[in-house]
Amino acid sequence: MSDTRTAARLRLLMSGCALLLAACGGGGPDAGSPGAPPPPSPPGNAARTAAATATAQSTSNACNAIRPFYWEIGDRSAALASGAVGGSAYGPGTVMNIASSSKWLYGAYVVQRRAGVLTAEDIQHLTFRSGYTRFAICLQGQTVDGCLNYLNNGVLVPASVGRFDYGGGHMQKHASLIGLGGMNNAALAAELRSQLGTDIALAFSQPQPAGGIVSTPVDYARFLRKLLDGSLILGSRLGSRAVCTNPLTCPTADGTPVPTTESWHYSLGHWVEDDPRVGDGTFSSAGAFGFYPWIDAARTHYGIVAREAAGGSGEASANCGRLIRKAWVTAVAN
Repeated sequence: MSDTRTAARLRLLMSGCALLLAACGGGGPDAGSPGAPPPPSPPGNAARTAAATATAQSTSNACNAIRPFYWEIGDRSAALASGAVGGSAYGPGTVMNIASSSKWLYGAYVVQRRAGVLTAEDIQHLTFRSGYTRFAICLQGQTVDGCLNYLNNGVLVPASVGRFDYGGGHMQKHASLIGLGGMNNAALAAELRSQLGTDIALAFSQPQPAGGIVSTPVDYARFLRKLLDGSLILGSRLGSRAVCTNPLTCPTADGTPVPTTESWHYSLGHWVEDDPRVGDGTFSSAGAFGFYPWIDAARTHYGIVAREAAGGSGEASANCGRLIRKAWVTAVAN
């Protein structure tokens, strides 16, 4: 057979195959042809900001109950949206006691100081399973060890070793064990900044690593951006070494501030909001006066709900923060 006839037959065969594929739907848009419709674009920041702002300002959701407050959402580079709700009492530069939001800072400090290589003892104390569960309070003029020796703060409860029990005693004892015992408020603040960065302004109202820090939303946001951009090692370890925390669902948990209707985990100085029913995997560290910082499970955005109210719970701020976060992700107000 000549080359000319062979080529003609091949062209005819290929033409027939193409017609058959077209008739059966092969090669159409669903198969990735140039005619396939593009995937929908994610919401833009303008739509996200509008939804988050409307949610924060709503008078018919959980955010109404915590007014006044300041909120902010950003990424690893900068703040992207923010606002003051219920007046001008709080803003990015407002100095406030952040209570248990201090725990995330101390956890990051320890991980940075250890260059990411934690000891078993570090992990036990940072996940609140050390057995030092009788912590009450520190006084302003004390040192770390002075506080540890005050009341029953430094008493080990053997039956609690290995069991999760949320409280400040674990970090107080840990700070003493790693050589911070002689430090007062000023020295302790300088020590944390030596690892977290001197660009993060913070002070201590009492020498308590787990709850004594005074700072501002803008400085805490700077810390969260360092976690996101990798400047702080803990950013790559968020959620690691996490333990269960709800006494009703966890056989090794004794005490948690989270409502027992939800089961979260606790990692190195921070929560993992991964309840199987309503959790979204967010990392957070709410404080008793209402300061609520978070980083989303994808580690792309951070957020803060900031206020300082006597009896203003972290749970209430977290409930509002969840709604703002969801509005940002979906660009739909809640």
